[in-house]
Amino acid sequence: MRNPIKQKFRFYLLSLIAVVFSSSVWAHPHSWIDIKTQVIGKDKTVDGFKMEWTFDRMTTAYLLDGEDMSAQHRKQTLQSISKSVIDNMVPSHYFTNLDADKHSFDYQKVTHSVLKVEKGKAILSFTLLLKKPYLFDGKDLYLRIFDPTYYVDMSWKSLSDFQFSKTMAAECTSSLIKPHPTPAQVNRAMTIPMDANPDYQLGKVFTQAIKFSCGS
Repeated sequence: MRNPIKQKFRFYLLSLIAVVFSSSVWAHPHSWIDIKTQVIGKDKTVDGFKMEWTFDRMTTAYLLDGEDMSAQHRKQTLQSISKSVIDNMVPSHYFTNLDADKHSFDYQKVTHSVLKVEKGKAILSFTLLLKKPYLFDGKDLYLRIFDPTYYVDMSWKSLSDFQFSKTMAAECTSSLIKPHPTPAQVNRAMTIPMDANPDYQLGKVFTQAIKFSCGS
């Protein structure tokens, strides 16, 4: 019989993470995802992104708990989990926020989603295309990938984890902007009870940003 709490992951990623770390009553974040991103496009046009998200080992262990990971069913199991995770991030725009000045962007449905496990860590890869390609007009773009509630810390380890496709590399530059939360904001994140109502403004305070431009 499947764990009914485990099944909540199928409906919303954050519900899983809230339950996984229920033994830790205080403090955010409760889960960690290392991000790698490649910008897809040509010259000065951005078409979208290729993503690779690596989950920490504890979240991975819970994610796979009770699943059939036998050699016969492993591929099907991982495909099913991948689809569920992707589908459930749609209302949150895949946690991916791209903006240029006051211009925001919409995305097509994710394609090429694949979940694999390496060295005890789940790695989710997928392609996220813009609904309309963006042609740089001299303004910088800012990319932020974050959980608004900060249950999950999502970050690039370094600028080398953000790359441009070969058809863009010669035209584009980027920089990694680190967050600078105040001591009061850090203290708040460290003392929020697990059962408190989510603060949907908290995640952005602790979020990195990639500033990038092409052809400028």
